[in-house]
Amino acid sequence: MIVYLFTVLLLCGFLCLYRISRGPTPADRVVGIDILGIIVVNFAAIVSYITKTDFYLNISLSWALLSFIGTIAVSKFLEGKGFDE
Repeated sequence: MIVYLFTVLLLCGFLCLYRISRGPTPADRVVGIDILGIIVVNFAAIVSYITKTDFYLNISLSWALLSFIGTIAVSKFLEGKGFDE
């Protein structure tokens, strides 16, 4: 069961990398990067479940927060607004 989850997440990761490299607009690339961050969080959560360790959950939580902040920053940059607006 876990092997299938890893396989599906790996396939989704490659599809996101394709969208990042071939995205017609910068917004499509940002969405691809955001989804790739979600996939990394899922990988860490599955590894945490397998190893019964909380360390990987901490990594996934930190990664999710940084991914969210990065997405907000890039979207503000693409709109041409400053970070304080």
